[in-house]
Amino acid sequence: MAESAQPHVAAQPGGSGRSNVLTSYDPRTGETVGNYAVMGAGEINRTVRAAHAAEKWWAELGFSGRKRWLLDWKRDIARRAGELVEILSEETGKPEADAAIEVMLAVENLDWAARNAARALGRQKLGSTWLTRNQHASVGYLPLGVIGVLGPWNNPVFTPMGSIAYAMAAGNTVVFKPHELTTGVGVWLADSWSRLAPNQPVLQVVTGDHATGSALCRAKVDKIAYAGSDSGAREVIALCTQAMTPVVVERSGKGSMVVHVDAKLDDAAEAAVFGAMANAGQNATGIQRAYVAESVYEPFLELVAAQAAKLRPGADKRASYGPMILESQIEVVRKQIRDALARGGRAVVGGLDSIREPYIEPVVLAEVPEESLAITGEGIGPVLVVNKVTGMEDAAQRINAVGNDVAVSVFTRDVHEIETFAEHLRVGVVTINSSTAYAGIPALPFGGVGEYGQGHSHGDQGLREFSHTLAIARKRYKAPVNLSTFDRHPRHLRLAKTIFRIRHGRRT
Repeated sequence: MAESAQPHVAAQPGGSGRSNVLTSYDPRTGETVGNYAVMGAGEINRTVRAAHAAEKWWAELGFSGRKRWLLDWKRDIARRAGELVEILSEETGKPEADAAIEVMLAVENLDWAARNAARALGRQKLGSTWLTRNQHASVGYLPLGVIGVLGPWNNPVFTPMGSIAYAMAAGNTVVFKPHELTTGVGVWLADSWSRLAPNQPVLQVVTGDHATGSALCRAKVDKIAYAGSDSGAREVIALCTQAMTPVVVERSGKGSMVVHVDAKLDDAAEAAVFGAMANAGQNATGIQRAYVAESVYEPFLELVAAQAAKLRPGADKRASYGPMILESQIEVVRKQIRDALARGGRAVVGGLDSIREPYIEPVVLAEVPEESLAITGEGIGPVLVVNKVTGMEDAAQRINAVGNDVAVSVFTRDVHEIETFAEHLRVGVVTINSSTAYAGIPALPFGGVGEYGQGHSHGDQGLREFSHTLAIARKRYKAPVNLSTFDRHPRHLRLAKTIFRIRHGRRT
């Protein structure tokens, strides 16, 4: 669930009979970004009813009709991208370049979902056995209805678009509740849809705080898609369980990197630093820790330290990254660094004095015990842990023991053995000789294993997350061997037994 309001977001009481007001501030300057209504349960329920009313129109357009609408929406977003980039930068403090990249990635997902929904979800013929050769079997995927999307604060355009675009392409209507820190982004997206279809509320936004998100979970939606913290994920699941509403969950966290003895160290170090520090380390697709083969550990660490030391957070265009978006996460980072050092880890770049609110300068820690909070906790902040391992098996055991990775990046020149190695990892994504670039592949499904997450975003699996299966079997002609009747001929059963023994009783 969305975290409670932080200092740069304040809920203010309105006048008699009016909703409270949510005021958002730029985390870099403290300046006001916008004022938004805090919507209550009644307003949420009315919004959901409007979404249900638009279901029929949107679903009956079919894949081709929805594709045309979604591509028109995509073009509108692309033409006005500068506006969205500006709002995104103001609400998160991201440098303009980072905000622009996030918007571009989100639009790529919208484009892919619109163009691929028919292929992934359209009715497909299925095979049959010799007993049912007279049947025509097929499977298709139909929309669920209304999808509630609870967006995060760290990537407030790219991450929720991984649910919004795919849900809409599958034929659903969407009610989007952006995080209270990034409400303006959600309002802009909903307004951009309304410009195209003002009388068809296929995408609507609801604004507010923690209670607003809870109300959406309790409303009569057909599925909730949530991205955010571990504690928020557990709360969303508990709320949706009460209403028997299915959930797709993407928890916060980052991944690991494995550096093999034959890796190109320059490339691996560059990827590790970018994966750990981009967006001030507030990326679920990033790198929390690197496990490096002993023989290349010291040269890799030197390369990482040199690159990290060049980075500078700030508010200007030349800054490497921006501030911590959620103020409470600064204390989380402080605790993780302090715990790592207290347990025997050493600071190679930065340390506790790197925290200069609202910014955190790059921190590289080495030889951190695996039980440290910097390893077991959610990876938030520009902090990279670099630990040595005896080999690939040792790295896999450490990764699986922690169990909070969304993805693992492996750097090696021997790519042929990596698929076998990947199958031993309890993660949803494995990349070879790159780190975060996989997030830019819309066709690649994105999801976790175990407690990390439930369900998928992106790809065919992301489209099917917001669909239900409808299988159809149709009799084409009278079966030559009919066993589905009490009036079956004894000869049919004898023939069936003979064919059965031939097909399944002999070694092939």
